[in-house]
Formats: sequence, C-alpha cells, structure tokens
Amino acid sequence: MSIVGMDAVVPAGRVVVVIDVIRAFTTAAVAFERGATEIACAASADAGRELRRKHPDRLLMGEVGGLKPADFDLGNSPAEMSAALVDGRRLIQTTSNGTRGLAKSPDAAALLAMSAVNVGATARWITANHPGRPWTLICTGRTREDRACAEYLDGLLRGAAPGRDDLVAGVRAGAAEHARASARFPVAERVDLAWDLPFCCDVDRCGFAMVGAVRADHVVVRAA
Repeated sequence: MSIVGMDAVVPAGRVVVVIDVIRAFTTAAVAFERGATEIACAASADAGRELRRKHPDRLLMGEVGGLKPADFDLGNSPAEMSAALVDGRRLIQTTSNGTRGLAKSPDAAALLAMSAVNVGATARWITANHPGRPWTLICTGRTREDRACAEYLDGLLRGAAPGRDDLVAGVRAGAAEHARASARFPVAERVDLAWDLPFCCDVDRCGFAMVGAVRADHVVVRAA
C-alpha cells in the first residue's frame, strides 16, 4: 500500500487510483452526473484532438496550462460542466495531470480515477471488488489537495474513519497554492478557481467510482 507521485514506477497487479482533485476528475465526475456515458482520457491535448478526429461525435474537454484551448468544446471546469448538455454523450478529456496519470499504469489489476467528490464510493468499490489486494494511490499534482485526498482514501481502505474536515482543508490549501502560482502569470493566463472550488470540496457528492479500461492510446472511464 503506498501513496506516490507521478514519477513513481507502480508494480503490476495492484489496484491503482489516480487522483486529480483540482480539477480533472472533479470535472469528470460532474460530467457523469450530467449523464455522460463514458470519457476517453487522453494523455495529451494532441492525442485528444486525434481521438476527436476519429470520433467526431464526441465532445472534447480539458485544458492546456489550466485554460481551455480554443478548439475544445469544454474546459476543465466542474462549474462549467454542471450546466453542460452532455446527457447520453461520450466525451474525450485531456489535462495536464489527471488524464496523463491514467496512462502510466497499463498493467494495473484495476485502474480508477478519483477526486474528493467520489472518494467514499471509490473505497467501497475497491473493497467490494478487490478485497485484500495492495493498492497504489497516485497524486498527479504537486499541491496539497491530491495528497490530502489520497490520505483520506488510504484511511478508508484501512478501515479508519478519517476526518472530512481535514480533507476539505487540504483541498482549500491546495487551491491557495494554485492561486499563488497562477499570480505569477499575466492576467490572461491565470486560472480562476472561484467557481470550481466549491465542487472540488464537495466530499462524497457522487455515489459512484470511476473505473478505467486501458486501450491502445487512451483510457476509457465509466461510472460504476
């Protein structure tokens, strides 16, 4: 059982949970809430564009440098997604951290995407489907929120009762780190998390895990 960063080598055969709280997998979870049927997670923006060329019926969402590219249908924002018309649609997502993290563990016994909004459901899914199997939790970002979410999930999987307030505090601390980093950029290149942060802090908002299936050039994620 371990909590690691993006550079770690993960042994085959483990349950792997890839965590991106701000904002990729919070956005993905809200997309499933809105009725999306599956999300093809691509490791880069160009890979996402190539997937859309092959599947022009799918909506492309995500970010480059935190911001929505002009040719994307949707950004990497749970607030934006909460009003998007995606019911019955298949989506493609590409982000700087979360979707790239999913591509790193093709030999996992199970591969899941997670944020604070579905941490409890993720723990229940793992316990029900892979009891006793070792797990690795990958924090895709370098700020506090992903580590706080990983520690919370680790506690649940060990049968503890971690404090939800500590998780929310970790997400807010991570958002403050993001804000300080963003302040160094020109105004047009800054990422404003004001509308997204309440979604990212909404622990256990969603009652489903997000389970990945590895394909040749992407990972398909579905709600389970």
